[in-house]
Amino acid sequence: MVTPTNPYTAAGVDTAAGDLAVELMKSAVRRTHGPEVLGGVGGFAGLFDASALKAYDRPLLATSTDGVGTKVAIAQAIDKHDTIGLDLVGMVVDDIVVVGARPLFMTDYIACGKVFPERIADIVRGIAAGCAETGTALVGGETAEHPGLLGINDYDLAGAATGIVEAGHLLGADRVEDGDVVLALASSGLHSNGYSLVRHIVAGAGIQYGDRAADLGTHGTTWGEALLEPTRLYTSPLLRLISQHGDRVHSLSHVTGGGIAANLARVLPQGSWVEVDRSTWSPPPVFRVLADLGGLDLQATEGTWNLGIGFLAVVSADKAGAAASALAQDGIATWQVGTVRTGTTPDGEFEQGAKGVDGGAVRLVGTYSDGV
Repeated sequence: MVTPTNPYTAAGVDTAAGDLAVELMKSAVRRTHGPEVLGGVGGFAGLFDASALKAYDRPLLATSTDGVGTKVAIAQAIDKHDTIGLDLVGMVVDDIVVVGARPLFMTDYIACGKVFPERIADIVRGIAAGCAETGTALVGGETAEHPGLLGINDYDLAGAATGIVEAGHLLGADRVEDGDVVLALASSGLHSNGYSLVRHIVAGAGIQYGDRAADLGTHGTTWGEALLEPTRLYTSPLLRLISQHGDRVHSLSHVTGGGIAANLARVLPQGSWVEVDRSTWSPPPVFRVLADLGGLDLQATEGTWNLGIGFLAVVSADKAGAAASALAQDGIATWQVGTVRTGTTPDGEFEQGAKGVDGGAVRLVGTYSDGV
């Protein structure tokens, strides 16, 4: 007897491969679950027990969604997929902590040309690892096979997360005061922004991702591995900082698309301004090497790359030292880059808010340090 061919399989969608991918990722996903997660893996909807929210006077839900951008093209090029999920958590969950919220749960979505179970499992294991590090439950997700729309080895991923913050503890521009100190928190490298420029520079230089890397200052031994350096996750250290010095931490900024000035301007009040002093840090080698290859000076990349600063914290001047020390104990190098001022803005060109937010004014001044 001949077994009938599944017409969906004939159309290029392998449901059995999708089921195997779920089996391979199950244990990693379960490790992110506390007693608040009900139903386990595989339901139509993830369930999260929100009873603890009853303890809040006025609970505010915070939500964020994002992807990883064209960094996935490098993961695909060198067939390395175990860290790209960490990048997704960084892009999504670290946005929630900006308002002082604690993440509760996250879901993910992976679209691909063909389901390769181990590859999908690698991606989700990375997401689960990031969720575990940030205290976030990975409660659900979806893998969609799109033959004919995406190439056989192509995929893209996105995620969404929800967190909680007490209304009275909400961080933001309204808490910022004249004289507050702006602290920079070191990035691990490029994180997940500006990879279209990175890929353009690498291609123009004739570099293959399998080539031995120049001194990019990362853990990778090839260009591809170096450029896949995972995004640093800031959620847990920042939540600890807020718990210790919450009334003195006024606003936070996640330095992603748009660069340092634009993202800081979003969390400052109208009528305030900051001059970020470039001389307070030296952008890591990966930025310098790429800029040199592209025939660019570092200032030309300031609206694209983080240049070594992954987060910014605006804190009371009297707690700046304590905040920097607390973050250093969590392994994050932290230093002062500027001071918030109010009143007449100095002459010259400033970034004035960004992404629809009419916030404060920021510009970078001085020359980058040549030190390490």
